[in-house]
Amino acid sequence: MANRKVVITGMGAVTPIGNSVEEYWASLKEGKIGTAPITKFDTTDYKVKLACELKDFDPTKYMEFKTAKRAELFSQYAIAAAKMAMDDSGLDMEKEDAFRVGAIIGSGVGSMQATEREHSKLLEKGPARVNPLYVPMMISNMAAGNVAIQFGLKGKNIDVVTACASGTNSIGEAFRSIACGEADVILAGGSEAAICPLGVAGFTSLTALSTNEDPKLASRPFDKNRDGFVIGEGAGILVLEEEEHAKARGAKILAEVVGYGATCDAFHITSPAEDGSGAAMAMTYAINDAGIKPEDIDYVNAHGTSTHHNDLFETRAIKMALGEHAYKTHINSTKSMTGHLLGAAGAIEAIVCVKTIEEGFIHQTVGSSKADEELDLNYCFGAPVMKDVKYAMSNSLGFGGHNATLVFKKYEA
Repeated sequence: MANRKVVITGMGAVTPIGNSVEEYWASLKEGKIGTAPITKFDTTDYKVKLACELKDFDPTKYMEFKTAKRAELFSQYAIAAAKMAMDDSGLDMEKEDAFRVGAIIGSGVGSMQATEREHSKLLEKGPARVNPLYVPMMISNMAAGNVAIQFGLKGKNIDVVTACASGTNSIGEAFRSIACGEADVILAGGSEAAICPLGVAGFTSLTALSTNEDPKLASRPFDKNRDGFVIGEGAGILVLEEEEHAKARGAKILAEVVGYGATCDAFHITSPAEDGSGAAMAMTYAINDAGIKPEDIDYVNAHGTSTHHNDLFETRAIKMALGEHAYKTHINSTKSMTGHLLGAAGAIEAIVCVKTIEEGFIHQTVGSSKADEELDLNYCFGAPVMKDVKYAMSNSLGFGGHNATLVFKKYEA
């Protein structure tokens, strides 16, 4: 059953610039940024004042109040995105073999908020007052678990935790599972909600976050004056499906997943390999997996975090993987508008790849204007680009040296 074609039949998202795929995509086309002062906690004593928070998110639009109460934010976001993706796909679980429908949804950190809250109780009121649901609410696999419970998905269900590569790895592993016959349908993606005192303080101490207080200039990937990423939150879920299964139920096919590559730098716990070799090999594996050549890649959705190291080393990686074609393809960073959604980043960026293929619209890298001397590729500064896109590639690189790349293709029946 190997090498079955895998297509995308539905998508859902809650992001800092829109609580649906339609709103999200419209905001990207407008160049709208989600960066704003943090409202979730008092930042008086913090160097970092900005984040990309969700706006007007109401979990009861997507689940019952009781379900929402027992789910931490990252699980709520995953359920919301999954519901929209299911609705978009038209998948009717009453007509499906539930054991052939799975969920592979990554989260980099699960719920830091639950740990903050229960640790305070532990110190102030003693161990007997810690919530009995603390552990099952906090652990990162509960995004996938809660989605399965909510929609009755009894097939393969795993949580990929590869830091900022989690969403991309999740989609890649779902692609592999369907291609080799382990499942017919998998809801795949990532969810993250780490904008909290501990999360922001931790990333700030690591000097990973931008300390710029101008929302328009805080996240500016590949720009000469970039100074770190802006932390974001949200979720993206895609319905991956075996082609014949999708056609048999009359599903609308949005795009095809054709390539996946994953490697590790084995170099440093936070910094990518300086020569970009690990990320380059992930791209090469994905391109080879798709059965195409580097020059077939029309568009690259870069990891593009706005940190000094990532943007420099990822540029080197793209040059290594694509050769001279790196100078001819178009590259952008969605994080210029959404901030960095950590484990959910690759998922919402996969959605961008699908929409780009559908519409031939490559969004600009907002806020960035002048690149470093070595950053000499076309990062779509200043304006979006209209271009027919047959093959789109998406990169995600995570702490621990995790590199993951996906290749999407315009669907041809």
